[in-house]
Amino acid sequence: MKNPHINALLAGAYIGVIVVAINTVSRMAELEETLFIPMAMLSLFVLSAAVMGFLFIYHPATLFLEGKKNEALSHFSKTVGTFALIVAAYVLLLMLL
Repeated sequence: MKNPHINALLAGAYIGVIVVAINTVSRMAELEETLFIPMAMLSLFVLSAAVMGFLFIYHPATLFLEGKKNEALSHFSKTVGTFALIVAAYVLLLMLL
């Protein structure tokens, strides 16, 4: 994606969806401690790293490899800055609720 603000919003939405899904599953069923829980969590971690890597790094890396270093840094900085605002909003909601 070429819009850093949308990338950050998608990252925040992805986190929200994962948290809601985990919360919903944990409320619906008592999961027995098995080997599959850590396997699922590690798999989710790897998937999340891939998704976040794509959202945060792919376009800036492409720009950097094309020799557009300033544009790459600007895009990455805008993505991280927007995501920092989203994290601040999550923390503010946590403190208010």
